[in-house]
Amino acid sequence: MSERSPVIRLEGISKRFGATQALSDVALTLYPGEVHALVGENGAGKSTLIKIATGIHPPDSGAMTLDGEPFIPRGPADAQRRGVAAIYQEPSIFPDLSVAENIFVGHHDRGLLVDRKVMEREAAEVLGRLDIDLDPAQPAGTLVVAGQQAVEIAKAISLDVRVLIMDEPTAALSAHEVSRLFRQVKRLKEIGVAVLFISHRLVEVFEIADRVSVFRDGRHISTRPTGEVTEESMVREMVGRDPSEFFVRTPHPPGEVVLAVSGLGREGVFGDISFEVRSGEVLGFAGLVGAGRTDVALALFGVAPADTGTITIDGSPVVIESPRDALRHGIAYMSEDRRRLGLSMPQSITTNITLATLDRYTSPLGIVRRQDEARDAAGLRDRLSIRATSLDTPIEHLSGGNQQKAMLAKWLNADPRVLILDEPTRGIDVGAKAEVHRFVDELARAGMAIVMISSDLPEVLAMSDRIAVMREGSLRGIRHRDDVDQESVMAMAVGLA
Repeated sequence: MSERSPVIRLEGISKRFGATQALSDVALTLYPGEVHALVGENGAGKSTLIKIATGIHPPDSGAMTLDGEPFIPRGPADAQRRGVAAIYQEPSIFPDLSVAENIFVGHHDRGLLVDRKVMEREAAEVLGRLDIDLDPAQPAGTLVVAGQQAVEIAKAISLDVRVLIMDEPTAALSAHEVSRLFRQVKRLKEIGVAVLFISHRLVEVFEIADRVSVFRDGRHISTRPTGEVTEESMVREMVGRDPSEFFVRTPHPPGEVVLAVSGLGREGVFGDISFEVRSGEVLGFAGLVGAGRTDVALALFGVAPADTGTITIDGSPVVIESPRDALRHGIAYMSEDRRRLGLSMPQSITTNITLATLDRYTSPLGIVRRQDEARDAAGLRDRLSIRATSLDTPIEHLSGGNQQKAMLAKWLNADPRVLILDEPTRGIDVGAKAEVHRFVDELARAGMAIVMISSDLPEVLAMSDRIAVMREGSLRGIRHRDDVDQESVMAMAVGLA
């Protein structure tokens, strides 16, 4: 890399927000035609660096150069004009405009009248450079997230982007969509674009990146070729401790059966699902995307009730046709999608924690007892170490890890007998994952029955007492954690065992 001139160089960058030192004397250099991964926990300074590079925030100190010349963007539009652009986990497209219109919005200068055929032809040329198969005339709002991200990449190419920053671009994508995105990233490399790739999924870093930089607590820790690091060394630098501390399970004998499911089914989705979960046990559900794991959870929580089968709690049959029924019988469900289904983003931490149990705080006259709400929310905030300046802070202002803990607090406030955790550590950094794992262990030791759905096989194997493997809507088997490994679980998930 040193034989080539960098596209962009950031040196000695520092930034403070009030009492918080977000960045301290950090450096980053990107070269043409490379994918450079930036990793670190939430709060490490990654987002602040992006905002400085794209002109959203000015640095307090330090310097940036683009092609060797001073680079001081006056805002994102100015940064884009000079060849530096960013795309994010949630694409910023105009849903009512076509793919072509989104690609050229704001910079397709053809006078007062726009020739749509010419615009669509030029859009097709841009898409073709990236091997993206989209109809330029299609409304962008009809695309899945992966398609919308492809449109944003194409827009960046139409702006002659030199540096493309990709912030958690795979968080909402399936494995197939991630593979397609990586093909687009490789095309960007081939045409000389420098890509800064930010992800919590370390396995993706090893697959796509040429070099990797680690940030911790607003400081630059290291930059090395990807081939010179391991996942263990990377995690150790990110959090300052050994990865062996992350998965915590305390051996203890399970108690009596709390939840028993027999012959559960929903037509066309899953069928003949039978299992038990005991007090103090974690039953992990593994399987590929679309195997039906979340559908079973939604049936147990009454969001999409089952057509057939029986559910018993503590030996007594129950009927669950709604989430209210589930909560009444002691079943809580923490969704995999915290932004759409788990939390009310504009509202406060307190409101979110008490949202599922509001009746508890409401007088017969319909008046909410705010002091009781605040007391219980404060207790759960302290118990789960939710980091925020105030309980009145809107939940959208918290990091992903703290949002996840707030969502967990909401369901713990319901005092469930059975807690279903659907992808409990998706989209949070390794430090927050370790905190969630420790708390799951604490809940199990306290006697709660836990069902944990996860696509992270090491997590399932480390945190579960038994593992249930699903494939295409059916349960392929339940094994004790000591009797399986990643290979055998995957073999069951794909139908080879």
